Amino acid sequence: MATRKNVALVFLVLTAAVAVLHEAEAASHVVGNSTGWTVPPSNGASFYSSWASGLNFSVGDTLVFNFQTGVHDVATVSKAAFDSCDTGTTLSLLTTGPATIELNATGDNYFICTVGQHCSAGQKLSINVKAASGSPSPSSSPPPPSTTTSPPPPASTTSPPPPPSGSSASSLAATFSVVLMTIALTMFNLS
Repeated sequence: MATRKNVALVFLVLTAAVAVLHEAEAASHVVGNSTGWTVPPSNGASFYSSWASGLNFSVGDTLVFNFQTGVHDVATVSKAAFDSCDTGTTLSLLTTGPATIELNATGDNYFICTVGQHCSAGQKLSINVKAASGSPSPSSSPPPPSTTTSPPPPASTTSPPPPPSGSSASSLAATFSVVLMTIALTMFNLS
């Protein structure tokens, strides 16, 4: 009988752990889907913007750039470098494919290929990253750039830092886990 109780307890604990992990998952986006990260076969400059238009990008998500090493690369660049396809001023450069980039901040992100004229031919991607679901967001738009001249808010109105990403979902999953573990322990102690 004790073995049956132990199996039930292990099952409930594992179920709770899976629920917590499932809530904390972030999305992984394969850039360009099956086309991958390459000079677009059609639609030129609009290929990657069309791909991104149907997706939501959140902090914690990852972008997977599938490309052949030595033929393409992926560079993170500023908006100005993105707009002009300036391959000489990259913020970061990954040259081994496939490359994975984690989205770790809200706002606009710009990516280009620095090989030859690939960027000019449309191998460039611009996305807007939002706060992770469950995270409070003060507005639906990204924070203003640091070059704005508006004064900072008065010190008396500063708010505490936001809770970690996904805190609402994590709290729900944690509560669910505690309830399951309580049930399992109760069942274990009743026999």
